[in-house]
Amino acid sequence: MQRRDFLKSAAVLGASALPFIRSLPASAATDGVVVVAMGQTINSLDIHRTGTNRPSYQVAVNIYDRLVSFGTKSTPDGGLSYDYATIEPEVAESWTISDDGTHMIFNLRKNGVFHDGSPITAQDVKWSFDRAVSVGGFPTVQMKAGSLEKPEQFEVVDDYTFKINLLRPSKLTLPDLAVPVPMIINSKVALEHATADDPWATEYLHKTPAGSGAFKVARWEPGQQLVYERNENWTSGTVPAVKRVIVREVPSQATRRALLERGDIQVSFNMPNKDAKELSDKEGIDIFSTPIENAIYCLCPNLAFEPFKDKRVRQAIAWAVPYEDVFQTAAYGRGAKMWGGTSTTPSDIAWPQPFPYSTDLEKAKALLDQTDYKGGFEVPLSISLSQTDWMEPTALLIQENLAKIGIKATIEKIPGANWRTASLVEKKLPLHLETFGGWLNYPCYYFFWAYLEGHLFNSSNYRNEEIEKLTSLALHKPVDDPEYAPAIKRMIEIAWDEVPRIALFQPALNVGTNSVSGYEYWFHRQLDARGFKA
Repeated sequence: MQRRDFLKSAAVLGASALPFIRSLPASAATDGVVVVAMGQTINSLDIHRTGTNRPSYQVAVNIYDRLVSFGTKSTPDGGLSYDYATIEPEVAESWTISDDGTHMIFNLRKNGVFHDGSPITAQDVKWSFDRAVSVGGFPTVQMKAGSLEKPEQFEVVDDYTFKINLLRPSKLTLPDLAVPVPMIINSKVALEHATADDPWATEYLHKTPAGSGAFKVARWEPGQQLVYERNENWTSGTVPAVKRVIVREVPSQATRRALLERGDIQVSFNMPNKDAKELSDKEGIDIFSTPIENAIYCLCPNLAFEPFKDKRVRQAIAWAVPYEDVFQTAAYGRGAKMWGGTSTTPSDIAWPQPFPYSTDLEKAKALLDQTDYKGGFEVPLSISLSQTDWMEPTALLIQENLAKIGIKATIEKIPGANWRTASLVEKKLPLHLETFGGWLNYPCYYFFWAYLEGHLFNSSNYRNEEIEKLTSLALHKPVDDPEYAPAIKRMIEIAWDEVPRIALFQPALNVGTNSVSGYEYWFHRQLDARGFKA
């Protein structure tokens, strides 16, 4: 990261951006308003709702509170990052864990209030946790990772004391309370809008948050913008320094870049690797490029598609991928290489680590010739229109190499708002690009989400009985348990052999800022506006 003086760019913007520019002057930050541009679409204000996409997770961070949060630390380049090793109070001012690991007790702040001024009570926490473990899908599985599985575990001791009865001691339980999912909802408001068919008020909370967080939603125009307004009465932390944060959805990469260079926006969130590389030497612009922990960009063959039931076909594709070309063209060399491992058996439990594949078309062709698909087959290769910066060049390069071994891949572009449903919920894409970054930084947690049958990020519809058992064994064990490392090594070995997920590279999250400070990297890869300073 480098700090430089402001430089007005000579970039030329398209006509479609002109109204945006006129409404967002370069002086916005000095008036306590920070303007953020992002390329993806926010499709819901409720992280618990089925089909809520990843860009929408930021609402849970900025509008809602949790019992606890992670701390903040400085990075070697002078930036900020969440601190996985430090758990800090949020709605809970203190907590205790029993010596035998059977329960946790949280003491809530007596002055805690929701946006409407009503008190935050243990009843609200229980209703919110009951909701998270009951609605199904992503939130329920995320809670399960921390051994939070059923409403009976959650107990109201009194208005300001909340108890969790634990199913088992687990290294994941406390940090799992600090991820976006266990957000605390104003149950009094939610229940007023619940119905027999919708007991968790998902339709109401989809468009109308009921939180206590650092910001309120002042305006949401799907596909255009989300406007955050400072909560002057925030009780779970220091009131934000900026009054308003405008998050604009700007699909054009070129437009986002030009707006940042001109100073018409203060933050470009999740920048393409190309722009991050080229702007890293621009005066007046700070580029934060952080490797995403526990994350891999992958090519995923779906085992529901007949040819991919044969692991030799999956292996053939893994040997056909032009890894170096993908890394240089799509990632611009940012992040870390995830190919070229020297052994089929891991020597340690580091994750992610390079898979034992590289580009070898002869080996790929020989493997394919051993199967019923000698000569090749046709398959759609799906990408998201909201992630074209890396997906499109990657898909084109893979398409070219697959053709060399007889596989005809037709690129299918899916709107970003529909991508999560098609790839992760319905799991219907035969061959597709995907990314997953595990929120809790352990290999067993990654496998829990991406390799277990039915779990959200297992978009390949993969199942392996040994991985199912080993993940269950390792998930809650301390890292220093004698059984932990052997289990992890065996899981990695199986994943490498069966390749339901073909690793391409470990990505970096790129964020550019202009005339604003306080950006903080988080594992969830979404905007946390609470620390901005104009």
